[in-house]
Amino acid sequence: MTFTTARRVAVAGASGRMGRMLIEAVLASTDGVLAGALDVAASPAVGADATAFLGRSSGVPVTADLRAGLAGCDVLIDFTRPEGTLAHARACAELGVQMVIGTTGFDDAGKAALAQAAEKVAIVLAPNMSVGVNVTMKLLELAARALGDGYDIEIIEAHHRHKVDAPSGTALKMGEVIAEAQGTRLAERAVYERYGHTGERPAGAIGFATVRGGDIVGDHTVLFAGTGERVEITHRSGSRAGYAQGSLRAVRWLADKPRGLFDMFDVLGLR
Repeated sequence: MTFTTARRVAVAGASGRMGRMLIEAVLASTDGVLAGALDVAASPAVGADATAFLGRSSGVPVTADLRAGLAGCDVLIDFTRPEGTLAHARACAELGVQMVIGTTGFDDAGKAALAQAAEKVAIVLAPNMSVGVNVTMKLLELAARALGDGYDIEIIEAHHRHKVDAPSGTALKMGEVIAEAQGTRLAERAVYERYGHTGERPAGAIGFATVRGGDIVGDHTVLFAGTGERVEITHRSGSRAGYAQGSLRAVRWLADKPRGLFDMFDVLGLR
């Protein structure tokens, strides 16, 4: 779906790897215009043109001033860190700017703050914006319902050495989807650490294993291990391009939404 009036998009973390990927995706789109670029005050990119890394000029400077960076924008795409995203959400709610949030690692208070902001503006919040990952989530929902008791569930995720939270937000979301599909809550079943003499595996547990190293963009495997068979559902990201394209789908989908908190299942019609 495209629109006759281009959506004016701001990008947070504009000088980071994901921020630059998002800027390139907006520039390459036929219905999006780069209208704002935000970064922390300490970033050496502040004051420079947002597309200088591409050897071209956009006329959009990178700024740490939220009001200046969001002026005239329709929507902010934010893949930064919880504290930054929450500050952005407060500003967006005040200014009437929608948000597409791929930031992970929010605590309960952070999630509540985003829900409060969504009472004023429309927000898509998802730990992973990739279309493929969200289709994988739907497959996990179906598998969890069909397999049920008798299958032990383990979630294995791998990311680059710079990732600061563990397990990944995507892995946690996978666990939540599985638990909800089976009529339970992840908090009641999650096992995040194993060390020493652990005893037998608790019945019904959802185990997590985390790998960090190199430049791995993001790999997730969910193992359903039964008696005499196992089912593995895997998604691997080879680049951040899938996150950027999914984010643009969310930007388009939000165009007619006045307020509310949504996720990529809403965007993709997977409910």
